[in-house]
Amino acid sequence: MNTLAHIASGPEGSVVLAAEDLSTFGTDPWWLIGLKAVFCFAFLMLTVLISIVMERKVVAWMQLRIGPNRHGPWGMLQSLADGIKLMLKEDVVVKRADKAVFILAPIIGAIPAFMAIAVIPFGPPGNEVSIFGTRTAMQLTDMPVAVLYILATASIAAYGTVLAGWSSGSTYPLLGGVRATAQVISYEVAMGLSFAAVFLHSGSMSTSAIVDAQDDRWFAVLLPVSFLIYMVAMVGEAHRAPFDMPESEGDLVGGFNTEYSSIKFAMFMLGEYIHMVTVSALAVTLFLGGWRAPAPISTVWEGANHGWWPLLWFTGKLVLMLFGFVWLRGTLPRVRYDQFMKLGWKVLIPVSMAWLMLVAAVRAMRNENYAFTDIVYWVGGGVLVLLLLSFVVDVFRDRADKQAEEQEERAAEEAGFDPMAGGYPVPPLPGQTLPPVPRRRSRADRELVGTAAESGDAQDGNHDGREADGA
Repeated sequence: MNTLAHIASGPEGSVVLAAEDLSTFGTDPWWLIGLKAVFCFAFLMLTVLISIVMERKVVAWMQLRIGPNRHGPWGMLQSLADGIKLMLKEDVVVKRADKAVFILAPIIGAIPAFMAIAVIPFGPPGNEVSIFGTRTAMQLTDMPVAVLYILATASIAAYGTVLAGWSSGSTYPLLGGVRATAQVISYEVAMGLSFAAVFLHSGSMSTSAIVDAQDDRWFAVLLPVSFLIYMVAMVGEAHRAPFDMPESEGDLVGGFNTEYSSIKFAMFMLGEYIHMVTVSALAVTLFLGGWRAPAPISTVWEGANHGWWPLLWFTGKLVLMLFGFVWLRGTLPRVRYDQFMKLGWKVLIPVSMAWLMLVAAVRAMRNENYAFTDIVYWVGGGVLVLLLLSFVVDVFRDRADKQAEEQEERAAEEAGFDPMAGGYPVPPLPGQTLPPVPRRRSRADRELVGTAAESGDAQDGNHDGREADGA
């Protein structure tokens, strides 16, 4: 274990996590660094091309359609044909746009998406492979705060979306940019809190050290709540369905990229898919063991995690995560924006904070050499106390809500309801009723009324005649 060492120190034998060893990075010759950078770029581009075709094929399979089948064998070159088509289309800049920012926004959105792959490990940090006679690690570089570097690049990419919506000089792109801003702010908080639990368990923010800490068990098993929170947050962060409100065609035409065409639109599309690949690679690194082979293979075959084989396991897990993105798009409808914000601020963030406190408490108790049964008792007791408090709060909240509804109903009955009181028609509140709408009677009602009137006149005439005869 090169990057992370567990050592016992102190009179009580408390477990201390030593600092990661990054000495294997930064020693490659310049030509090998350039070759690794080219590989990372080519890996992203090839993965994006495959992802687009896979998305169309899988969604077509789910919807009982054929999908792309014209360009290349089985339509595998459809993405390349789309890229050529977008490059050859007319590049339009609208008159009301801020031209400099309008052109710069796609570049800001696409370039940072390529930067995060630099710290993703494709294999062990040791000199496992030989490239033209030089032993090297299967990772471009690493740093003590590699995960924070990935978060920073993702935040920079959000500026491209915001500036694209603002610089277009149009209403719908501006609304899409504002939505994207709120979306990134909301879900990066929950994403960062899910990372914090991983940092506590691994003792490092280095990606290679985090993968090394998953030697015996993946963090998706040890930290299931953090994994689920990150799965939801990464879909919202990548603006993918069902959380693609910044570019929803139902109410924003196309969102922040409505006014874009040709190569600039292609760069936005490229940045979105690269971001999808990046967050999937980060999920594999932090929660799914990174480049490590799955348990049945690694336990039977000792060489599964050495040589070039880790690249295969990493790519397989990455493709599985990308399939999850496509699966969500093909099955779930788009949520409302208020539901999306409520999920982020009222569900994900509180749950991730409570989970982080629980993980920190368990780690502290393990460092103090508490027995496993004692930890279970303490954690179970704390969870029961929280559930009891939540139940009590819900009971009092329901009573308060019922009292407020009753007061509103009494006030509505006393004051009546005017739907045009504020100048705009509004729907009635619970307990309020709309006043009767004056409408013209239907023909059947008018005929019934007319018949009744005629029969009444006839009866009155007969009654008058009888009175005259009697007189």
